[in-house]
Amino acid sequence: MTTTIQTTSPLTLTGELDPKLSRWLWLVKMFLAIPHFIVLAVLLVALLVTTVIAGFAILFTGRYPRALFDFNVGVLRWSWRVGFYVYAALGTDTYPPFTLGRTDNPAELDVAYPERLSRGLVLVKWLLAAPHILIVGLIVADLLIYPWAGGVGQAVGGYSILNLLVVIAGVFLLVTGRYPRTLFSFLMGINRWVYRVVIYVALMRDEYPPFRLDQGEHELDENAS
Repeated sequence: MTTTIQTTSPLTLTGELDPKLSRWLWLVKMFLAIPHFIVLAVLLVALLVTTVIAGFAILFTGRYPRALFDFNVGVLRWSWRVGFYVYAALGTDTYPPFTLGRTDNPAELDVAYPERLSRGLVLVKWLLAAPHILIVGLIVADLLIYPWAGGVGQAVGGYSILNLLVVIAGVFLLVTGRYPRTLFSFLMGINRWVYRVVIYVALMRDEYPPFRLDQGEHELDENAS
């Protein structure tokens, strides 16, 4: 059964679940994706810099420089492809391409370019997004484990709620060879929420993110299993 959700979100985030995922490949994807992690570490720093520059441009002109906008969308697109491949969904065995542009990869992301943006919102978006940042932070931030010995606590490791859900999906794959469709749909909803908040605080759009999970492979679809 497929249910259509009407949404006016400027973000389009899709992820098509591979019909025949490998049972074991997910166990080594973190290692296979190391080259991407290195590149993304540089690109995300660049995104922070371009966001600051864009913020000043919006403050004075009300417009987001198109070249900077396209670059930042490309960085987010790259990040999503890698996340879909490994830590955010495990939705495909197709190795992510090294590109900022659109491809035929199972995971894609796009953001509609705004012709005009509010100058005043530039100064307060981080504050307005605080409720979202709190909720999203609880989902994607590491849950640290503190063993107590002699009254001294020491963090020895941590996984986010998102990571734990992805690992559960991996265990299902390993044991049954199948990815639970309901769990995949839920993970897509979480990721869609996260990226909506990101584009808002990155000053790329003025539409306030909705407090909801739009689940399913495609932005307008919620696929129930």
